[in-house]
Amino acid sequence: MKALILAAGYATRLYPLTKEYPKSLLKVKNKLIIDHIVDKLKFIKELDEIIVVTNSKFITRFREWESGISIKKQITLVDDFTKNNAQRLGAIGDIWFVLKKNQIKEDLLVIGGDNLFSGGLNKFINFAGRNKPNVSIGLYNLKNLKDAARYGVVKIDNTNKVIEFREKPQNPASRLVAMCLYYIPRRYLKLVKDYIRIRKSTDATGNYIDWLKNRVDTYGFVFKGSWYDVGDHKYLSAAKRNFA
Repeated sequence: MKALILAAGYATRLYPLTKEYPKSLLKVKNKLIIDHIVDKLKFIKELDEIIVVTNSKFITRFREWESGISIKKQITLVDDFTKNNAQRLGAIGDIWFVLKKNQIKEDLLVIGGDNLFSGGLNKFINFAGRNKPNVSIGLYNLKNLKDAARYGVVKIDNTNKVIEFREKPQNPASRLVAMCLYYIPRRYLKLVKDYIRIRKSTDATGNYIDWLKNRVDTYGFVFKGSWYDVGDHKYLSAAKRNFA
């Protein structure tokens, strides 16, 4: 199994903090966001490689980070060769870029580089293993219904199968939302290319999951504890205050 950390965005909503540093290399609770993620990934025994996709603007920063990290898993940095926000490939575009460039043919765990959540990943991996060869995604119950409008809102049945997905609805009907955390078995990796070809879209991962669930049974694992999607100053400040 491979893990792919998406860290190629330009985080313009976090300017000026992210003009010179990528969002994943900002600190929360005296630890880099990416280190919070890697510290969870290193305990997944099935995982043999952690791939971090970034861009030409920040690749040097990530090389500096990599040189100082000590972990038994292989770390691979991938430059998507974009230099500014206007050139960005988008999350789905970056997933496909890495699939092609690194010729990945194993199960893939995709995680957003701004995902902060308490607890580990092993329960999610076990859940995904039980549901193979289907797709599994991470879900979280927000405290505030209004905040759900920022995310993909999900409905699951009593088997945890995703039966409805609405990307950023104006009036969310549920507090259950999708995290940027996906377990994609190798047999379905090719669908990333199909989605780009059919939809002509490479950005919002939620739209991809909405499309995917109609082609592949997709199951949602509900995380407990705390979760922060560090997308702007408000949520970064909240994470710095409350994340544990």
